[in-house]
Amino acid sequence: MRSFRNGLIQIAGVKDRREADLLIEAGVDWLGFPLRLPVHQEDFTEDEAAEIIRALPPHHPGVLITYFEDAQEIFAFCRKLGTRHVQIHGNISSAELARLRDLAPALFVIKSLIVRNDNSSELARTTRACEQFVHAFITDTYDPTTGACGATGKTHDWFVSRELVQLSSRPVILAGGLTPDNVRKAIARVRPAGVDAHTGVEGSDGRKDLRLVRRFVAEARAAFRALEV
Repeated sequence: MRSFRNGLIQIAGVKDRREADLLIEAGVDWLGFPLRLPVHQEDFTEDEAAEIIRALPPHHPGVLITYFEDAQEIFAFCRKLGTRHVQIHGNISSAELARLRDLAPALFVIKSLIVRNDNSSELARTTRACEQFVHAFITDTYDPTTGACGATGKTHDWFVSRELVQLSSRPVILAGGLTPDNVRKAIARVRPAGVDAHTGVEGSDGRKDLRLVRRFVAEARAAFRALEV
């Protein structure tokens, strides 16, 4: 498994090239691109996403966020976009993750762990079954109203995420309702390897707000530094 730098900050839901540049200038590490979504509306075409991803600096990769559950489909889609990073939110099996590893050994794979009411035991089993086939996990929040498994703007029980951090042999990224106002507390409680935000750094127009992004990055960096003391 390739290395993962602790203190990672990812922002998802990039709208266009201008927004991608804004995020990088604000200190964001990785940029998330949700595509072919079962719930949310997509922000741009796949060709536009590919153009943005291919133009990103090497140390600021574009991460495909997908709900695909088939290894071949995931591999083909990553090739089309020109990305070597994928975040899988579908109910993909450990067998398909193993197949994906064989198809694309250079692909950095992040598997979602979606926190619902009373599913911590299920998430623990998923973690144990999948950790040998992925490079990292991301915990996120389920919205029973919409059925969304990400970009809900809602937090979840951080105690569950903390338990998964302790259980997993892979880095765990924390997502779900994170904002500049709560990210420092979230990192202190969960002690994740990274954090991810989407709607929590957007303005009323649905676009990333530079002021909010900079605050989020500053708060997250300070919290990660505190963990090192």
